[in-house]
Amino acid sequence: MGRTARQLFVAGCVLLWLIPLYLLVVNAMTPAAEYTGKPDWTFQGFDLAENLSTAWNVAGIGDSFQASLLYAVVCGLAAVLIAAMAAFAVVVLPIPRPAFWFWLIYSGTLFPLQMFLAPLFGLYADANLYDTRLGLMLIYSAWAVPFAFFLIRNQMTTMPPELTEAALIDGASFRRIFWRIHVPLMKAGLGAAFIFQFTAVWNDLLLGITLSRSPDVQPVMAALTTLNNAYSSTGPPVILAGALIVSAPTLLLFLVFRGLFLRGVTASAR
Repeated sequence: MGRTARQLFVAGCVLLWLIPLYLLVVNAMTPAAEYTGKPDWTFQGFDLAENLSTAWNVAGIGDSFQASLLYAVVCGLAAVLIAAMAAFAVVVLPIPRPAFWFWLIYSGTLFPLQMFLAPLFGLYADANLYDTRLGLMLIYSAWAVPFAFFLIRNQMTTMPPELTEAALIDGASFRRIFWRIHVPLMKAGLGAAFIFQFTAVWNDLLLGITLSRSPDVQPVMAALTTLNNAYSSTGPPVILAGALIVSAPTLLLFLVFRGLFLRGVTASAR
């Protein structure tokens, strides 16, 4: 009975998750001219390609999509690399007061992002970084480091210290130990951290609308907000088609690398 109840609960959760997805796909297929203003539960048309084309080309979401892909991939990789080096320093290197350095880095996740917006905007304006891809990449990389550091550090603490001691006895440097021992053994954790940071950067809206305004610089979530304002009264199916485009990369990422993600999260939770 307990197993059946759990299966029914999981099935109910899946159904609740699929209903909005079903409505999104069905209404994104509705021709914009035939949209009545109420959600369609049945397929009233098959104009998805036209709505996707309008959202991508006419509404300009394509440029922002490419910009967000650049931000998510490059900044996610940079954050994971920096976080892995910081975790290695805190866990393996003989530095004084490692707990202090851990809390100093991890504190980046404890304060709300909104409190940094005003000084950050002024700094970006003075440094000519406002509305530039470089400016967004810098802040996204820095923003993603603390949580990636937390995940990677947790996994690194589970590795036996005898590995490092044996390598030091054999004459290996700390740099060689990091790249040849710890990085290969932490592939799952590094992959999970990258997926987390890719998703966080991809879904960001606050920094995107604060630090950028050009279509080729704005992240895709900010462009989707602009699309919502422009087509709120004339083409809701176009907005839904844009939402379908925006949701595709993270969904595909989790589907393709779900095994790596689960192994990485499990290893980091030990």
